[in-house]
Amino acid sequence: MELILWRHADAVDGSPDSGRRLTAKGIKQAKRMAKWLRPRLPEDAVILVSPATRAQQTARALSADFRTVDDIGPAATPEALLAAAGWPKLEGTLLVVGHQPTLGETAALLLTGRKEQWGLKKGALIWLAWREHDASPHTQLRAAISPDLL
Repeated sequence: MELILWRHADAVDGSPDSGRRLTAKGIKQAKRMAKWLRPRLPEDAVILVSPATRAQQTARALSADFRTVDDIGPAATPEALLAAAGWPKLEGTLLVVGHQPTLGETAALLLTGRKEQWGLKKGALIWLAWREHDASPHTQLRAAISPDLL
């Protein structure tokens, strides 16, 4: 299984939190990352998106074919995100568009076994893969990139 954790792009301040929209900068960030992702994602990749407006807008830069999942919203835990993702049992590639600190904590948990506070810039992603090598399952880091590097 491949798991891509994509943080929503830059959003306006304000409330309600769930209704915050992307800024002009955020729209550019989402488009840049979507352009990078598009040729790398398999056609059968599944996309799960937080119900928050900023996450929905970020995902739409890539595709309109996604599923909104409350369990990966702004208050999600890494455990809830992984359960919603079916990690590591699902086959194929899953892209999750969500929020900090959940995405950084999830990456830390999968790569180190500990729930640490790892930062993930707005619009950035972490691409992980579950592998079994010599009967030893482990998580590999495939990519970590922010939109300002594209």
